[in-house]
Amino acid sequence: MDKFDEICEKIKTLKIQGAHNVAIAGVRALKYRRDKRSVRKLLNLRPTEPCLRNSVKFVLKDFEKNYKIAIKHLKTVRRKIAEIGSRLIRDGIVVFTHCHSSTVIEILKMAFKQGKKFEVYNTETRPLYQGRKTARELAKIGIPVKHFVDSAGRIAIKKSDLVLFGADSITSVGKIINKIGTEMFAEIANKYDKPVYFCTDSWKFNPKTIIGFEEKIEERSPKEVWKNPPKGVEILNYAFESVKPELATGIISELGIFKPAVFVGEVKKNYPWIFE
Repeated sequence: MDKFDEICEKIKTLKIQGAHNVAIAGVRALKYRRDKRSVRKLLNLRPTEPCLRNSVKFVLKDFEKNYKIAIKHLKTVRRKIAEIGSRLIRDGIVVFTHCHSSTVIEILKMAFKQGKKFEVYNTETRPLYQGRKTARELAKIGIPVKHFVDSAGRIAIKKSDLVLFGADSITSVGKIINKIGTEMFAEIANKYDKPVYFCTDSWKFNPKTIIGFEEKIEERSPKEVWKNPPKGVEILNYAFESVKPELATGIISELGIFKPAVFVGEVKKNYPWIFE
């Protein structure tokens, strides 16, 4: 297996997780192969992640020039988002999060390094338990974590003060695509008047939705849920879902904190090439 295929395999099997980390890996894969067939293979690995598509598109416009620019953006943007997002975290609060978002992790780490004392409640995120990765990373640096089964999310949110989610994609009408369960948790948070923020690199905006394409929702192998189900039982393993923009208090990106509709305008103003 060559280096390109090795990177693709790690993305496909979730050894590389988080849309941001996937985009960095995808851009690096272009160093080894960037013919049309290879690019198509790379982009089809994670169809719900426009950050990967936008990053690849930008680099292929001028590989020698844009490769370094893209890597710099992808490496530094989370810190910029963390500087903005960490301002929302105060001493003594409880932050709820779901699944694993490297951007959310960076916000929490920065707030902790600033000396703020807070606690995180997070979900296990079945069937692949990405929430355990979140819990391990936070606990390792000393942030207290309470870990909940997914079905106890309502209890966790009710006891929380702030909800932070990642985001895999933002559509032209401000819908947010994220891990399955996100909209349910956002609805619960709204019911209890908990502020809900989605933390994301603005390169996750999906320009295809401007011309009418619906964001594709990835459905993964049913064997992840139940390897040998009884006859007559069909397993549906949706990996992501669409969250209504009205459920979001705001989107935190390197551009600032904006309502979803305003966020789209800011992306167009700052990165017009995404809309080409």
